[in-house]
Amino acid sequence: MTLEELVGCNITDKKMDTVNQALEELLVAAQRQDCLTVGVYESAKLMNVDPDCVVLCVLATDEEDQDDIALQIHFTLIQAFCCDNDINILRVSGLRRLAQVLGEPATVDNSEPRDLHCILVTNSQCQPLKCQALKDVGNYCEESRCKNQWIPYLSLQER
Repeated sequence: MTLEELVGCNITDKKMDTVNQALEELLVAAQRQDCLTVGVYESAKLMNVDPDCVVLCVLATDEEDQDDIALQIHFTLIQAFCCDNDINILRVSGLRRLAQVLGEPATVDNSEPRDLHCILVTNSQCQPLKCQALKDVGNYCEESRCKNQWIPYLSLQER
């Protein structure tokens, strides 16, 4: 491995850590301000009614979800809709970490956990969500599109 490759990998790793942290901060801030829509069906309904209020779509899966054809079809349709409406999209892995960030209770009893496969961050016209984390995630999505990676991918790490 050359010095350029080592330095390049290190910079990329730091950037990914920064974007991961920004995404987590954004989700917490949006949740506090009631600017999150959680669930595939709930997200699809909101995007159908008011796509202009959506600023980010997070599509989350883990390895066990890769064979879920229905979920993959939903993701394909949501991704197409987001691209048509200039909504930033992020694919992430690490549903457990996502649940931790959102303060989801561990499912010990027989209650059904919330569907975290699709999360929308919304921006209301009266109280726009303004935070550096939203800008950082948006910049990452834009940089990825400039590199022809239309749907960037992040791996949320357990802590």
